[in-house]
Amino acid sequence: MVDPEIRVGVDVGCRFHRVGIAGSDGTILEEFNVPHNQEGFRDFFNRIERHRQALQLPVAVAMEGFNGYARPLDRLIQKRGYTLYNVNNLKLARFKQIFPGAAKTDRLDARKILELFHLKDQLPMAKNVLQKVVPVPPENEKLKRLTRRRRELVREKIRVVNRMQSDTQAVCPELLAITNNSSNLWFLRFITCRGNLVELAQLCQGSILKIPGVGNKYGRIIKEWQRTAKFSSEVEYVGDMIVSDATRVLELMKQINSLDKGIKTLAVESEIARRLGTIPGFGKTSVAELAGEIGTIERFESEASLALYLGMCPLTNQSGEFHGTKSPRQVNRRAKAAMMIAVARHIRCVPESKAYYEKKRSEGKKHNQAVRSLGRHLVRTMWSMIKQERDYKVRSFEKCS
Repeated sequence: MVDPEIRVGVDVGCRFHRVGIAGSDGTILEEFNVPHNQEGFRDFFNRIERHRQALQLPVAVAMEGFNGYARPLDRLIQKRGYTLYNVNNLKLARFKQIFPGAAKTDRLDARKILELFHLKDQLPMAKNVLQKVVPVPPENEKLKRLTRRRRELVREKIRVVNRMQSDTQAVCPELLAITNNSSNLWFLRFITCRGNLVELAQLCQGSILKIPGVGNKYGRIIKEWQRTAKFSSEVEYVGDMIVSDATRVLELMKQINSLDKGIKTLAVESEIARRLGTIPGFGKTSVAELAGEIGTIERFESEASLALYLGMCPLTNQSGEFHGTKSPRQVNRRAKAAMMIAVARHIRCVPESKAYYEKKRSEGKKHNQAVRSLGRHLVRTMWSMIKQERDYKVRSFEKCS
């Protein structure tokens, strides 16, 4: 028997949300729009509370865009003690294909969510569309935000470094040749020590040695470059771009280092991060990313669900005599990237894992396929570690180089 409750469906928008309130029998009690601001949130909860007090029933809310445009309304709903469901957009699209509507409007979408509420206890497909949101430890929520921000900054840093390197190669290839890595701190500080790139060729030895990170070794390299330094005509307008990019890279490196300190502190407080950190080869950044994206193990019904979420479990693709696999669309790409890096490093640390990887390679699997195959086994281990609250143990393994 279905427990009676007040059901709220929210079609999330960037500025306004369409809300529908219904009883357990599917009867529409009220429909309205709320703006995405504090005044709108107060109106949202006041309307729900009026129905809750009149009917004396618990409240369940289903909404699109959990952790997206729904913020901070989704957090406020959880603080109120309401049961929160996330509408899986991929499964909702499939549901709409099977049970199409006459049109598509915000009002109809909100009603469709309420229909799913009514059908979820009788129709398995409807049940899968609505996914109950389980509270996540605050340290993992913070790790999620910090690691996502860090990944964005790292990508920006790579993009700016590549652009700076390309421009430097065009303006003065000999300048670029004095370092094997254009993102070296000493090289970036050398580039930005003067506002004009051409002035670097006239720096005296004393000024060069005062640059942090430039010792006698790099001082001699820079001095040798200065003797034959030449710039193309593009330096008049590209030189400022190179200096600007180098300055931006230094700023990004500073921000990334600051995030790393915060991530390190939070990882100590996170149960998932501490457990996964005991697996050989699982680095601090990858572990923090995994803990933040997983949030809580209670979100998943089984280790197979976790493996699917981490991208370690391809789906069967079969038709007649054809047997193959396909990549699932429900994968968390950030968690998958962190898992692939961690597993690849794990292979270098544990002989048994390396032997398994080489076995898969000998069977004809590509590198990524072999890594995912090992990752599938590691997900089972991770599941047991978190569920049973125990650390990773291996009889013997080679220390990472």
